[in-house]
Amino acid sequence: MPGAYVPEQYLPILIFSVIAAAFGLGQLLIGSLLRPSHPYRDKLLPYESGVQPFSDARIPFPMRYYVITMLFVIFDIEAVFLYPWAVVFHSIGLYALVEMVLFIAILLVGYVYAWKKGALEWE
Repeated sequence: MPGAYVPEQYLPILIFSVIAAAFGLGQLLIGSLLRPSHPYRDKLLPYESGVQPFSDARIPFPMRYYVITMLFVIFDIEAVFLYPWAVVFHSIGLYALVEMVLFIAILLVGYVYAWKKGALEWE
């Protein structure tokens, strides 16, 4: 019966996942039971690097900060793919070189698009 087949290879993964989840939840439970908890007014105040906060922490930031951050993360993560490729460059051949040139071309198109849209302007 094709619909009733459950691969046996997934059983260790399931067991490991259950044990990992139980261990994590057990540690949280034990920690909440054993740690001291004596809240008082000063302890519940916001604390930032030893300095009392002078304004609300939930101030609006310009959207440009988020856009620049996302672009940085995207291009940074994409650049990380270049290192493994460079390590095995001699053994992977011309096909991988063409693939990497296409990859860099796509990154360059995204960079030019972000630049033309003004996403990289700080002002």
